[in-house]
Amino acid sequence: MTRVLLRVVFVGALPAVLVTVWWVASAGSKDVYWPPLRTILEAFPDVWTAERLRADVLPSVLRLTGGYASAAVVGVALGTVIGSYRRVRAVCEPVLEFLRAVPPPVLVPVIMLFAGIGDTMKATVIASGCVWPVLLNTVEGVRAVDPVLAETARSYGITGVARLRKVVLRSASPQIFAGLRQALSIGIILMVISEMFAASNGLGFTIVQFQRGFAIPDMWTGILVLGLLGFVLSVLFQLVERRVLGWYHGLRASARRSP
Repeated sequence: MTRVLLRVVFVGALPAVLVTVWWVASAGSKDVYWPPLRTILEAFPDVWTAERLRADVLPSVLRLTGGYASAAVVGVALGTVIGSYRRVRAVCEPVLEFLRAVPPPVLVPVIMLFAGIGDTMKATVIASGCVWPVLLNTVEGVRAVDPVLAETARSYGITGVARLRKVVLRSASPQIFAGLRQALSIGIILMVISEMFAASNGLGFTIVQFQRGFAIPDMWTGILVLGLLGFVLSVLFQLVERRVLGWYHGLRASARRSP
């Protein structure tokens, strides 16, 4: 119980300090673009009603989920193939390096030409940016599979799908999840950017509408909602990661305890 309480204190200490500093620093502000935190918090319940959450936040989350899930599937699948075969890696590496260097926001106008301005375009933009950290981390994770472990599995007749699941993906899973974690933050950024280009709802669209209407406190509430969304998604990701990689964290804990 004491450890849990200490952990809560450690986690909440820095946010509490930052909010306090923001509150004090902005308390006497007369700048229209930098309203007091008190004003922003007072506007929050009036702006983000249940109806607005359903109309703007839910579509954003669904777009993010679709793009992120697509990137995860494609990234892991392609990364496993590229990481497993040296010749495939040699052929694909120049193209991958070229495509990775292209910033995803630059592709938004191009993607709009092919996918229109609907949810498909926004999910595609998100997927186009999220796929790279997943793919590249998967490639490196598959390449780093212990050759002794791989040879032992082959000696015991573990081949095909069983080898892929039990040996390759299991060994590469820590790096795959590292790529998925990076992709999550990229996906949130691209979700907002794609909704700023062409949308009739969503967090990015709403924040821009508030800014254009000079509803500055309302705009700041949208930024707070975006930050809270990122925090919630990060916590959910950590819960999934700890469950899936429980064996890995257990090995690391054992290694730290051993002399």
